[in-house]
Amino acid sequence: MLRIVRYVALALLVLLGGLWGLAWMGRAPGEGVAEAFVRRLAGIAGADMPAPSAGGVQMPQGMALGGAYALTDQSGRAVTERDYAGGFSLIYFGFTFCPDVCPTELGAMAAAVDLLGADAARVTPIFITIDPDRDRPEQLADYVARFHPRLVGLTGTTEQVAQAARAFRVYYAKVTPANATDYLMDHSSFIYLTGPDGRVRSLFRPQTSPEDMARAIRGQLGGRAG
Repeated sequence: MLRIVRYVALALLVLLGGLWGLAWMGRAPGEGVAEAFVRRLAGIAGADMPAPSAGGVQMPQGMALGGAYALTDQSGRAVTERDYAGGFSLIYFGFTFCPDVCPTELGAMAAAVDLLGADAARVTPIFITIDPDRDRPEQLADYVARFHPRLVGLTGTTEQVAQAARAFRVYYAKVTPANATDYLMDHSSFIYLTGPDGRVRSLFRPQTSPEDMARAIRGQLGGRAG
C-alpha cells in the first residue's frame, strides 16, 4: 500500500512539474508563470480561464469576486455596494500611511480614469482602507483629494473592512519594521474593476500602466448591455 501511495505521489509531482514547464513556455505576454500555471490547471479541470487581456486578468468562469459591503465614505455617510450599482467601479484596497505602493497605484487609477474621457462618468474610482484604526473619514477626505476629485474614500469598523476585504479576497496584515515606532500594513495590491452588479469583471496587476488599464476598461464598458 505504501508503495502505491509513493507511486501516486511521484506521478502527481511529475504531472505538476510538466504543467509548470508548459506554463513557463506557453504563458501569454505579460502573464506571470503562476497565473499561466493556474490557467493550465483550470483547463484540465474543465474550467474556462482565458488568457489575460491587455492590462487585465480575466476571471475564470465560476469564480466570483466582489459583493456586499457596508462602509463609511470620506464625508461620514454610510454607504453600501448598492450606492454604486448600475455603473462600473475601479476599486483599490490600501492605507493612507502607505509609503510607496498605494500612491503609485492610486496615481495610475486616476490617470486611467482621465484617459477614459467622456466614458469616465460611467466609472467610480474607489479607495477602501485596510487600516481603519488610523484612516477615519477626515483622514481619507484629505488623502483622496490629492489623487482625483472623483475618488471616493471608504472606511468603517474593523469588522466592516474585514468583510469587504473577504469579498474581494484581499490579503492584509499589520507589520512593524525593525527599529520603527509605528506599524505599516502588508497587503495585496490589485485594482478591481466591478460591473453594474458589483462583481469583479477584471483585475489589474500592480504597475499596470494607465493606458492598458483604460483600454481594458473601455472593452468592458463597450460590452455592457443596454
